Amino acid sequence: MNKLFLKTFMAMNTFAIQVSRGRIGSRLGTQTILLLHTAGRKSGRHYVTPIAYFSMDGIYFLVGSNWGKEKNAGWYYNLLPQPHTIIEVKGNKIPVEASLAEGQEYDRLWKYAIEHHPPYQHYKEMTKRHIPIVILKPVT
Repeated sequence: MNKLFLKTFMAMNTFAIQVSRGRIGSRLGTQTILLLHTAGRKSGRHYVTPIAYFSMDGIYFLVGSNWGKEKNAGWYYNLLPQPHTIIEVKGNKIPVEASLAEGQEYDRLWKYAIEHHPPYQHYKEMTKRHIPIVILKPVT
């Protein structure tokens, strides 16, 4: 996918979601989109990334497929050292704590993800890396 096109599209989608409080841009095809706030692990710069998510059993989760590329997306590397962050879902800001799914939990969430968005299986076949699943648990 063209990097410039992708950056432009993501910036426009972020703007649409924020201005409309989630009424525009929060759904792309079969996927629902949230805004993930992270701080750059090196720069400290604030990033807001629109990303597909799933929700079940009171948690949100992200599949770090990065379209099957050989490296994880920047948001993944920024989130790991600073797991306490904010997500925006349908216009609501929600404080969350991020963690990686492992073992049976990973298997259960992966199965759910590919049932609801089959292209993830194709992305897995495109790369040699393990595709992470990041759990975002709301905190009070």
